[in-house]
Amino acid sequence: MGLLAATTSICRYRVNGRLEEPILDTIAAGLKKFAINDIDGNPSEQAVGWTSFENPYLPDFEDSNFVMGTALVFALRLDKKTIPNKLVQKHVTAECAKRLKESGREHLSANEKKMIKDHVLNMLNMKIPATPNVYDVVWHYEQGDLWFFSNLKGANEQLETLFAKTFHLNLIRRIPYTMAADAPQLKDHQRDALLKLTPEGHAS
Repeated sequence: MGLLAATTSICRYRVNGRLEEPILDTIAAGLKKFAINDIDGNPSEQAVGWTSFENPYLPDFEDSNFVMGTALVFALRLDKKTIPNKLVQKHVTAECAKRLKESGREHLSANEKKMIKDHVLNMLNMKIPATPNVYDVVWHYEQGDLWFFSNLKGANEQLETLFAKTFHLNLIRRIPYTMAADAPQLKDHQRDALLKLTPEGHAS
């Protein structure tokens, strides 16, 4: 689900911190540096990186094409290869049988079996294409707000990690508790009391 989908899920964040001037150049440099790398044809099982909103399968951040009005719009892409266990077992069994026949032995050591399995996984990862998952990001920089179009735990964790690595800024989820703590009309003693609350709603 994404920005233009008929139905979508959104996780709102507050962005802590400011970037070095010029802002757009700093953001463009970060997006380019941590753009998604294609892992088809290599043994990597997963890749995480930024991609463009307009063409998520061909990342391109030239000419500030991530700027739309007053918002910065791009996407997080997670590429992952999924290999069925039965397929791995099939190839491992065949390779073990081949190794035993060549060596004339009856058994393989645990280390040899592990090496064979690692070899099989690398071989299959070289052949199997990765499945891309794209999650749109809308960043209202001046307001310090960011919308992430997914509520999946794994996707949100990847966003928070990559965002901090790319921009050296922290993302704080906009949940009722954090929104209340940020309320400008909140008095100091009220904020102190709020910060002492436990998840059960009692003061610690």
